[in-house]
Amino acid sequence: MRAWQVTRPGVLRQVEAPDPEPAEDELLVRVVACGVCRTDLHVLDGDLPVHREHVVPGHEAVGVVEHAPAGGTHRVGDTVGVAWLRRTCGVCAACRTGRENLCPRSTYTGWDADGGYAELVTVPDAYAYPWPDGLDPVRGAPLLCAGIIGYRALRRAEVPSGGALGLYGFGGSAHLTAQVAIAEGARVHVMTRSARSRQLALDLGCASAQDSTAPSPEPLDSAILFAPAGDLVPVALAALAPGGTLAVAGIHLSQIPPLDYQRHVFHEKQLRSVEANTRDDGRALLALAGRIGLRPTVTPVDFDAADHALDDLRAGRVTGTEVLAMS
Repeated sequence: MRAWQVTRPGVLRQVEAPDPEPAEDELLVRVVACGVCRTDLHVLDGDLPVHREHVVPGHEAVGVVEHAPAGGTHRVGDTVGVAWLRRTCGVCAACRTGRENLCPRSTYTGWDADGGYAELVTVPDAYAYPWPDGLDPVRGAPLLCAGIIGYRALRRAEVPSGGALGLYGFGGSAHLTAQVAIAEGARVHVMTRSARSRQLALDLGCASAQDSTAPSPEPLDSAILFAPAGDLVPVALAALAPGGTLAVAGIHLSQIPPLDYQRHVFHEKQLRSVEANTRDDGRALLALAGRIGLRPTVTPVDFDAADHALDDLRAGRVTGTEVLAMS
């Protein structure tokens, strides 16, 4: 099969690789589309430690099942989604209490195991998502990470009913989160350095859009940091109203500068991280997407141009999300 591998930090090459062999409880899926996520860039650039040599990145894959285990949830011919969370232990305290995203033995697609930048991918049957009827795979692929992580970050940010939400960074995940928050009645203010992204924010119905370091038009009840820039943490904390919450949505963040207690933390402000997601998060997001008509902004890219797609993401040339589409 054709596949893209991270051969060394910063280098992505297309290779001819053996077809993967699914384990006893796994599906073999022929990939139709795979979203290009910033976490793929962190894997490529070495921001995340190497978990698998020559790994195939990609964890927003949609495809058709070619092999399924007997007695499993999915059947040959089904369309499924393959997301970041690949497997958890099921027996630790986190798994037993509905917090499988914190499982210490969790593994991840495109990091611990080969992912969707390939013609074929495997996934445990229990961790594949049934694909919603009528949802185009290319249009919907970003929901599998950008959508799910944004959904979890929104819940972690605890936006009050009718409250003001600030989004710092406005890429693949934030533009989906904004749509969910607006549908739930929030006023959304976007802070991003990209003029194109600011226009997209306004087109989607956000209340305002300004530069990433500009002050918010009003005190924020909640904020989510999507940009992997630690220097925006004090900016976002300072913009919070008393009792506000900042959720940091990325898996990687540059160094956070020193915080001033009175300005950034006092008045019962909260700073929270977001780690991966649970399968319940994924199911809830996919169901919500259908109810509110969630519209990912995508640019289809030929599979053979995956390296250029990641270059675009690194350089900030992407509005919304690029998606690899199999010919």
